[in-house]
Amino acid sequence: MTDAQTTTTGATTSPANGATADAATGAATGADWAAWQRSWDRQQEWYMPDREDRFRIMLDMVEALVGPAPRVLDLACGTGTVTARLLARLPGATSTGVDLDPALLAIAEGTFAGDDRVTLVTADLKDPDWPARLPYDTYDAVLTATSLHWLHSEPLAALYGQVAGLVRDGGVFMNADHMIDDSTPRINAAERAQRHTRMDQARTDGALDWAQWWQLAAEDPVLAGPTARRFEIYGEHADGDMPSASWHARVLLERGFSEARPVWASPSDTLLLALR
Repeated sequence: MTDAQTTTTGATTSPANGATADAATGAATGADWAAWQRSWDRQQEWYMPDREDRFRIMLDMVEALVGPAPRVLDLACGTGTVTARLLARLPGATSTGVDLDPALLAIAEGTFAGDDRVTLVTADLKDPDWPARLPYDTYDAVLTATSLHWLHSEPLAALYGQVAGLVRDGGVFMNADHMIDDSTPRINAAERAQRHTRMDQARTDGALDWAQWWQLAAEDPVLAGPTARRFEIYGEHADGDMPSASWHARVLLERGFSEARPVWASPSDTLLLALR
């Protein structure tokens, strides 16, 4: 699954794109893509109750640094969570979403069908040639959230070098993700215990976790096929790394960015910004 396919969800679509076909099937059968987006958001919020704060600051910084009508690359876009918030906040923006997950891309395709501002690309970020599949050579901003911890440190560092080549001079890259500082084990343990207590209570109150959400997707008549393909690609979950924010900043500087630092943080997550 390393070949990329590009689909513009507005006027032109490619029938060869599996996600597009799944989205078309969903439309024909009345799939409620908005409901799937809400379900995904609730599942993610079970892990990160302050998730929307991250997106707000992310888009604040996009607007501050590259203006109100940016060309954005939504890296490892999933269902298009970042793209949806980008377009709601900055209607003049355009977004290229890139991911490999056929189930999440099917939801994204269904969500953004008919919106000429959005292009979706199926690609493996571990394939060194994936940037050649994008519709543009450079972007004002590259944004990603809760995704790159699926990569080990070495391929992530290589990816950062590729991202540096895609961000225009003066442009911005932001990564919102779990970034663990191993130098503070007692703080980390206390935060983890408190977070899991909250999560256990939320589960008692009916919140879906990751596995339960994917079970629902596997049982859905539209998403069952792409979900099966997704598990063939990824398995059950990530086996990547969660290095510290300082590691991310250092590597981004080494790979071609001029400035890098956190612009938002919670006890377990960081939004790190790098300027080209």
